[in-house]
Amino acid sequence: MTEAWNRNDATAFGAVFTENATYTTYLGTHYRGRADLTAAHEALFDGFLAGTKLADAFLDLRFFGDDVAVVTSRGDTYTGERPTDLGKTQTYTMVREADGAWRIASFHNTQRRRALERISFLVAPDTAPAAER
Repeated sequence: MTEAWNRNDATAFGAVFTENATYTTYLGTHYRGRADLTAAHEALFDGFLAGTKLADAFLDLRFFGDDVAVVTSRGDTYTGERPTDLGKTQTYTMVREADGAWRIASFHNTQRRRALERISFLVAPDTAPAAER
């Protein structure tokens, strides 16, 4: 996914998703199906995301049986130097398909609001994730 994004290759980007995948952006836009999200990324890579790269950092991986996994990561788009502070959190539901390949069945991107997150942890410390305490 990251390599395809970094080449601004919408076809390769779409290929990492299942045929019936769902994709929700941090703005709340919801795409259904590989064709829909591929077409959208073709337009994005030809428009205001042209030349951007994707930075990501792994947070968590959980398996639910042999053929389903949930991955959580931080990420962001950029030009120039790779950012150290990644402003979005993503959740991927991965499935192993009949050909043995792992593909993304569902992707959800959330904009982080670090200041509000920190304030909420100060006001209600018990709401902070264990890794943040």
